[in-house]
Amino acid sequence: MKKYPKTEKYDLNWIEKNWMGPNPLWFLEDLCEHLDLRPSMKVLDMGCGKGITSIFLAKEYGVTVFANDLWISATDNLRRFEEAGVADKVFPIHAEAHALPYAEGFFDVCIAVDCYHYFGASESYFVDVFSKLAKPGGQFGIVVPGLTREFEKGYPDTLKEQWFPELFTFHSGKWWRNLWEKTGLCEITSSYDIEDGRAMWQHWADWSLENFEREFGEPGDVDTKLLEADTNSDLAFVALTARKI
Repeated sequence: MKKYPKTEKYDLNWIEKNWMGPNPLWFLEDLCEHLDLRPSMKVLDMGCGKGITSIFLAKEYGVTVFANDLWISATDNLRRFEEAGVADKVFPIHAEAHALPYAEGFFDVCIAVDCYHYFGASESYFVDVFSKLAKPGGQFGIVVPGLTREFEKGYPDTLKEQWFPELFTFHSGKWWRNLWEKTGLCEITSSYDIEDGRAMWQHWADWSLENFEREFGEPGDVDTKLLEADTNSDLAFVALTARKI
């Protein structure tokens, strides 16, 4: 699997204690290779979960981060930021994706790791919300679970038995690129499938079999069944970066 030297600085037990999906630091480190991050910048970490991506951004790039999440309280995240020694650089925010408290043009960079598909799979969200958050010339970067290509039914036949409505937000990199590009509001700077994305997903699936139900109160075999059914390797993690025109 591809090496991520910045992520290797962090204790895997700490990551697994705080993750809410496949290792988000791997995804973020990969994504940041296609972004220009400098210490003077203000970064929105959208759907930050328990904030480990926000901690990573502050520590590794020296940026100021607004750690936005709906499911995890700002108070809980503040405690983690204090423990990590980044409370002066990372500000926890509790807000829903369609009701954000930020001024237009406030951010230099807007990032969303493994969450944008929940709220952003439409032109209207990028046009009316996400694009407005960045200043002219600002950057965007997302990583989302998806497909290697589009299918007539919306999913490959191999996944028919495991498919459920939420997964219709899974799309190909080409689909996501077109979603943003056709708005005329940004220039795409990279669009690709994460190398070894399935191996990263499998790591999470293996952990979930043993721990997910205890941690989240729901069955932990969903990802394992999905990956086992994906015999043609049609599942992927898609990355997309862009710059506001």
